[in-house]
Amino acid sequence: MGNFLYYLLPAIVFSIFFKFIGNEIAMFFAACLSIIPLAGIMGEATDNLACYVGDKVGGLLNATFGNATELLITIFALKSGLFSIVKASIAGSILGNILLVLGLSILLGGIKNGPQSFDRVHVNNQTSLMFLSVIALIIPAVFFHGYEGRNLEEFSLLVAAILFVIYFMGLIFSIRREKAVCEVVQGERRWSKSTSVFLLALSTVMIALESELLVSGIEPVTQALGWSEFFIGIIIIPVIGNAAEHFTAVLMALKNKMDLSFEIAVGSSTQIALLITPVLVFLSFLFGRPMSLIFNYFEIVAVGLAVLIAQFISMDGESNWLEGCLLLAAYSIVSFAFYFV
Repeated sequence: MGNFLYYLLPAIVFSIFFKFIGNEIAMFFAACLSIIPLAGIMGEATDNLACYVGDKVGGLLNATFGNATELLITIFALKSGLFSIVKASIAGSILGNILLVLGLSILLGGIKNGPQSFDRVHVNNQTSLMFLSVIALIIPAVFFHGYEGRNLEEFSLLVAAILFVIYFMGLIFSIRREKAVCEVVQGERRWSKSTSVFLLALSTVMIALESELLVSGIEPVTQALGWSEFFIGIIIIPVIGNAAEHFTAVLMALKNKMDLSFEIAVGSSTQIALLITPVLVFLSFLFGRPMSLIFNYFEIVAVGLAVLIAQFISMDGESNWLEGCLLLAAYSIVSFAFYFV
């Protein structure tokens, strides 16, 4: 945790300072930097706490807080009515996990360990769930194109409820199929239960604070740097919100634990699509600003192709460094396309 705090405290102090003096652009980037170590502390606290509460509760705990950082960021964007950023962030998280994180994990793991194997059945189950989410993105865009009204809001709410139920059905299936494994690195001790709870609560509060600062700085950044809200939502926010989780996935691949690496990358995408998205739809209705599930053409095509290539790569239960290069190349092409659009 010392390394996290080394980078965390200055970033938090500077983000609050820049907010106080009215420098919103500097505040935006300071908030971005502070969220990364905070997400790392939250993830580590969640993992430690999961080891104390048992496999089933631990699995639910990891599922609940797995993407809590990005959820908090998008909630503040949702309250501000920045629906384009919220939807772009959802699509960007799926793309980042499947193409960037998984690609980097497979590349580096393959270079160090050679061809690596993983549980093909479990990964295929995850990608199948992802295909359902792609269907949930395509149908509203096709059937309700150019349409606004109560029917669209009710349909979005209904689809969100279906995705929500399917997510927990998949979670139950995964928990019953395999047990969580808690490892203690030699020379290190796990945090106590009380320490884990305290740090989990503290990091959640601090991420909420920094997320509000980040969202409030989006408009000044777009005006000063010429970045579109769409680019910030689909590239910047997902990378920041999942940075700590991305590092863990790559580390597991280097340790020749591709099952865990796939679980982090693909499982996180599944959680974004089937849990975070419905939660955001539900919250939008509570905020009095209903958000529909109509995503734009670019997001749908990019997510659909990303899920498709992940399905192809996972079919044989083995990965190699060349497949990692292919995923990274695909992410680079998509990123440049979103930057220039």
